[in-house]
Amino acid sequence: MYRNAPRAYRYVRLNLRTPTGNIAWDAVTEVLDRCHQAKWDGRKRKAKKSYEDQAEVDLVLAKYHDKIYTLITSLDARDRRTRDRIIVTFVRLAQKGSMCARQEAIVLIRYTVDEWIEKYPVLYRWSSFSDILEEQIAACIRRYRFTGSFLGYLFKTLEYAGRGLAPLYSLDTPLSSLGGRTWMDNVTEDPETGEVRMLGGKSQY
Repeated sequence: MYRNAPRAYRYVRLNLRTPTGNIAWDAVTEVLDRCHQAKWDGRKRKAKKSYEDQAEVDLVLAKYHDKIYTLITSLDARDRRTRDRIIVTFVRLAQKGSMCARQEAIVLIRYTVDEWIEKYPVLYRWSSFSDILEEQIAACIRRYRFTGSFLGYLFKTLEYAGRGLAPLYSLDTPLSSLGGRTWMDNVTEDPETGEVRMLGGKSQY
């Protein structure tokens, strides 16, 4: 881009900046067609030394202080785009080596992921694997490049990785998707033998 479209490069360099002063290349790539996003490499990444700088995190939070609600609930497409920008800003700082930004990103991303777990059955298994879930989020932060939105990439990663998790069942789980009675309501104990069974089923103990 610097060599072949210098005018466009100068415009981006002068007008598209993150709260911490870096060029906001994600603002460019998010409007490209997906086929062109896949070709975007950016600069070659070198191994980054970890550092802690809370001031960087505070700059981002200050810029988006009135939009943080989008991470908990997004009302429309504009809110979702804002949510994506906030998260990807922290992701890029984390990729530079910022431990503070990495931890802040995980905390903020969990708001959205926890909503997904409640809303989408394909992710329900993650509700019982909080530690592994944070490892997956951290891994996605390290690997993410420029193809599509970060949250879209994270969702598909969790969907595929979740298939390998052993399903855990709870007696508090509703008997049907419509709610109402739970499995616990169907558990009964024979007062004479102490045998525990499911109503209409075979003995469990």
